[in-house]
Amino acid sequence: MAGFASPVFMKQVCEGKANLGKKATVKVADAFNFIGIEREYFFSLVMFAQAKTDDKKRFAYAEMQSIAKASKVNLIGAEAYQYYDSWVHPVVRELAPAMPGAMPKEIAGKCVHEVSAKEVKESIDFQVRAGLLKKTDDGNYSQTDKLLGGDTQSMSLAVRSMNRQMATFAVDALDRFAADERYVAGVTMGVSNDAFAKVVEVLKKCREQVLEIVANDDKVDQVLRLNLQLFPLTEKIEGADDEK
Repeated sequence: MAGFASPVFMKQVCEGKANLGKKATVKVADAFNFIGIEREYFFSLVMFAQAKTDDKKRFAYAEMQSIAKASKVNLIGAEAYQYYDSWVHPVVRELAPAMPGAMPKEIAGKCVHEVSAKEVKESIDFQVRAGLLKKTDDGNYSQTDKLLGGDTQSMSLAVRSMNRQMATFAVDALDRFAADERYVAGVTMGVSNDAFAKVVEVLKKCREQVLEIVANDDKVDQVLRLNLQLFPLTEKIEGADDEK
């Protein structure tokens, strides 16, 4: 329909096995009769899907959000993206219900890292609109769900941003807090591909166990962050698998 030589090209694009160049993107837009806002949104969507860096993905997603907002269309994943794009939202989501009657300035004052009362209020308002927090009859806030989850591509981009922020906070915590107020441990190890996969599964189960403990805990004394990090310190050793 779009005039491509290969009859399976569009199937490969949809499966992420091939990319659309500028001319090909125009061909597809023409084939589907996309005009005006539809056409602009499609171009931004292609840019987002094929971007090689987070900065380019972020720019394309902002364009998609802007177009959707102007068209009064709900962009799937937009609220999740906004939530995970800043450390403020998850912290406020935990603090607001734990501090009944507290004003935004008081909540901001409990945060270790700098945040304004205005940012806290904006976060609360956003989370109420998004259905992450609800205002109770007595004027306080409660979480609509104890735990959150999701795996859309836009969320993945935002979660990476969140992880960068939290990794920076982890470094700061080494000097900011006494040893009995934090737990930091690590090990450097040589592993095979099989061992790596097994370690990842153990870490996933550990995270699940922590979430189960927290889900059954009704009292909040403090908001903490748990980072689970496993990453390479070297390149792969060539021929290592062949020596087994």
